[in-house]
Amino acid sequence: MTGTGVHGTPAEALDESAGRRREQRGWYWYDWANSVYSTTVLTVFLGPYLTSVAKAAADAHGFVHPLGLPVRAGSFYAYSVSASLLLSVVAMPLAGALADRTGRKKPLLGCCAYAGAAATAGMFFLDGERYLLGGVLLIIANVSFVVSMMLYNSFLPQIARPDERDAVSARGWAFGYAAGALVLVADLALYGKHDALGISEGTAVRICLASAGLWWGTFALIPLRRLRDRRTATTGAPGAGLGASPRRRWRQLRETLRGMRRHPLTLSFLLAYLVYNDGVQTVITQASVYGAEELRLDQTTLIVAVLLVQVLAAAGALLMGRLARRYGAQRTILGSLVAWALTLAAGYFLPAKAPLWFFALAVGIGLVLGGSQALSRSLFSHLVPRGKEAEYFSAYEISDRGVSWLGPLVFGVAYQLTGSYRDAIVSLVAFFVVGFVLLARVPVSRAIAAAGNPVPDRI
Repeated sequence: MTGTGVHGTPAEALDESAGRRREQRGWYWYDWANSVYSTTVLTVFLGPYLTSVAKAAADAHGFVHPLGLPVRAGSFYAYSVSASLLLSVVAMPLAGALADRTGRKKPLLGCCAYAGAAATAGMFFLDGERYLLGGVLLIIANVSFVVSMMLYNSFLPQIARPDERDAVSARGWAFGYAAGALVLVADLALYGKHDALGISEGTAVRICLASAGLWWGTFALIPLRRLRDRRTATTGAPGAGLGASPRRRWRQLRETLRGMRRHPLTLSFLLAYLVYNDGVQTVITQASVYGAEELRLDQTTLIVAVLLVQVLAAAGALLMGRLARRYGAQRTILGSLVAWALTLAAGYFLPAKAPLWFFALAVGIGLVLGGSQALSRSLFSHLVPRGKEAEYFSAYEISDRGVSWLGPLVFGVAYQLTGSYRDAIVSLVAFFVVGFVLLARVPVSRAIAAAGNPVPDRI
C-alpha cells in the first residue's frame, strides 16, 4: 500500500525539505539583525556612556535621583538593565501565550523588532545630562529585544528536525556573532578616527548606538519575509484573538504555568539554565563597565576586546556544535560552565591598565560564550511538547534574560555599597558553579521522552 498522505511522495518530501531549509536560512538572519544591538549597545558602548551621562548629572556626592530615589551614578546602568528584565518577565508569557493561541508569531516578532530598533536609533539623542532618557530608551529596547528573541527561538522546533537542531541553533549564533564582529570593525574605525572626521567622542558613540538600531530594523525584513506562521491546536480558541482581554491573557499564563508542572524535568532544566545564564547575561552587560571603570581601559581597548569575543564566539559556537554531536549537548554545556567559572575567577585578579590581560580574558569568554548559549537553546527545544513552542520558549526566555535581572541587580548593589566593581564581578562565579550542579542532575533523555519527543541517539 503506497503512501498518499500530505508528504507521501518523494517530490512532496523534497519540497518540504527545501521549504524547511529556506526558513532556516531566513531564521539565521534575525540573529544577524539583532545581535548588533547586543554587542554594540549592551556589551560595548551604552554601559560606559550612560554611566558618564549619569555622572555628569550627579550631585556633589555622586548620586542621581530618578523618581526621587538616591542612586549612585555608577549603578544607574545596572539598575536600568535589571528594570528592563523585570518588565520582560511580565511581557514574555503574555506574548508567548498570545502567539500560540493566535498562530501569529511573525506579526508579533515584527512589532517587537521595530519597537526595539526605533528605541535604539533614538539613543542618538542621548547627550548632556539626559540619563533618564537613556534609561527609558534602554528599557524599551531591551524589553523589545528579549520578547522578540523569545518569539524567534520558538520557531526552532518548527523549522528544524530533532537531529538538526544543535547544528541549526549553532549556525544562528555564529551568524549573529559574525554580524556583531563586522559592525564592531566599523564602530572601531569611526570611534578611532572621530577627531579626523571632525566629530566629538560622544557624537561618535551616539552614531554607533543609533546605527545598531538601523541595522536591526533593516535586516529584520529578511526573516519576516521567509518565516511563516503555523496554525496550532489552540489557534482560534476563545479569547485567542489579538484583542483578547488582559484578564484572559493572564488566565492563559496561569494555564501555561500549571501545564508546565506536568513536565518537572523540563522545569529542572530551566532552573539550571536560569542560574548559570544569569551569570552569562551579567557578564555580557557589565563587562565593559568593569573594564572602563575598574580596570581603567579606554574605549578602543574595550571595542577590540569585544571584537575578539565576537570572532571567537562565532567559531566557538560551531566548534561546540561539533563537540555536542560527539559527546552530547549536556556534557558539552557542563564543560563550558567549568571554563566560565575559571575565566571569571581569573578576571577578578586582572591588573588595571593592562590591555593584554583583558584580551586574554576576552579569549576565554569568547571560546565558550556562543556555544553555551546555542547548545542550551537547542537542548531545550527537545524538551518542549509539540504545539506549545511559544509558551515554553517564553518560559525559556524568562530564564534566558527575563530572570537575569538578579545578576545586574547584585552587581549594582555591590557597587552601591562598596564602590568596587571587583567585589561585584567575583560573585558571578557562584552562578556557574550552582548551575553546573543543577544541570548535571537533570536526566535529559528521560525529560525528552516525558515531553513526548523522540530521543536523539546522543544528547
